[in-house]
Amino acid sequence: MSSPARTRRRPFRAGAALLALAVLLGAGGLIAQRLIAGEGSVSRESGAPLSPSQIAAFDPFAFDPGDEDDLLDRGRRAYEHVLYAKSADGVEAAASISASNALTRAAAERLDVEADTLSALVFLESGGRPDVVAGGDPEGAAGLGQILAGTAVDLLGMEVDAERSGRLTRRIERERSRARSARLSLSPGRLRRAEARIARLEGMRRRVDDRFVPRLALEGAARYLAIARERFGREDLAVASYHMGIGNLESVIETYVAPRPTAATVAETVESLDISYVRLFYDSGIRRNPATNRLLRSLGDDSRTYPFRVEATREILRLWREDRDELDRLNGLHLAKASAEEVLRPEADNPRYGDADALRDALEDGELAPLPLDPARLGFRIDPRMGELAGAVGADPALYRALSPEALAVLLQIAKETRAGGGAGTVRVTSAVRDAPYQRELLKRNGEATAAFSLHTTGHSFDIARDAGSRRRNRTLPAVLDQLRAVSVIAWVEEPGAYHVTVGPDGERYLPLYESLVARGRS
Repeated sequence: MSSPARTRRRPFRAGAALLALAVLLGAGGLIAQRLIAGEGSVSRESGAPLSPSQIAAFDPFAFDPGDEDDLLDRGRRAYEHVLYAKSADGVEAAASISASNALTRAAAERLDVEADTLSALVFLESGGRPDVVAGGDPEGAAGLGQILAGTAVDLLGMEVDAERSGRLTRRIERERSRARSARLSLSPGRLRRAEARIARLEGMRRRVDDRFVPRLALEGAARYLAIARERFGREDLAVASYHMGIGNLESVIETYVAPRPTAATVAETVESLDISYVRLFYDSGIRRNPATNRLLRSLGDDSRTYPFRVEATREILRLWREDRDELDRLNGLHLAKASAEEVLRPEADNPRYGDADALRDALEDGELAPLPLDPARLGFRIDPRMGELAGAVGADPALYRALSPEALAVLLQIAKETRAGGGAGTVRVTSAVRDAPYQRELLKRNGEATAAFSLHTTGHSFDIARDAGSRRRNRTLPAVLDQLRAVSVIAWVEEPGAYHVTVGPDGERYLPLYESLVARGRS
């Protein structure tokens, strides 16, 4: 059920009226008041701002070995959206196939790997469909485990005649096309004949390519995990290597370890330095271990986030077995938008601002914070067109140049890290909070605007321009956004000309940065 929109609200704490003028003038400082009052999830013993060096290094999610379990869970949540959004027949259909496969459990037991991990891998790779061929060419990845032909033969000892398999695959596709035509023309006889030819050709292909035999494909995938586990000494690194490749993961580890010497084997290096995949991933950013970060990013999102998507798949399979209602709820939230923004900020918990009076009240009581005008110091600037439709709804444009405090704090972190990572200049913010009338007016003029629930109308979303000519910044900025998504602080998506960012509840962890920067600006 949708929550009612926010309309006029009374200030929620004593003394807010005395602070209203300062807020509307853009002086800021309300975050300090909230921290001192104990409101929100941030706690600080002192209201003293961070020093310049502390501001530069500020990162509440900097890697700490003691946080690995939490980071693994954050990574799972950060990268589950694609599973819901891109499962060919829907996430529940894929889960029903992958979670109940007796062949998967048998293969896992024979090769001594976790059955849930193997089930998750099958879900990710093929959606449980044994005849999937990547790109239509069996020389590449094929079957339940999407195993490459070369890997199948050279590493796993499988029988694969890729040339004959390819010819049969092309014939199967032609027959499937005939079957689709027969269905459209309502010709049962033609359809039966086409399906019979498909079944015969698929049987021939299974005889020349083990990857299309479900039992052998599953054993091949399990064997790969067992070989990689022996190579790296850890289950999580074995899972990472399944998509990345053993050689590529070895290169990542060597880059991460350098210039420290490696041990005689990669497994000994991993053990001596306690290298998990969570550590490789979260301890390698655009500023810390940048060479490892660059190497991971060069391998593509599918490879570097694979272990987290396996964990997300394991959770989907658990929900399919134990809590179908929750799986259905999450499925709806993920499919609502092109990112996980409604998972971070569900409509039921984040009411919209109903009109300009509601925005004004929110500014007065600190629920919204005005965007500060100090681009040289803060690293972002406000697009002069922000709020340009205010006149059409009879409101002041300044009302639409504000965000929730936690969203503004995260924006400051994005600007700071983009600069530090080599993205010279300032990021340009093109859109911030809106109210319901402004959103309706925008719909008339902008094809990208949504008539459904928009997180802009809650103050938790903003857009950053993809400025032409800023190649280095346009490389650095997505990397910074990825780092924040990876800890489930934001959801973001690239739109025509802009990055759309939504800040979740954990954005409050960045409030000390905002308070400190505003305090320094006043001093």
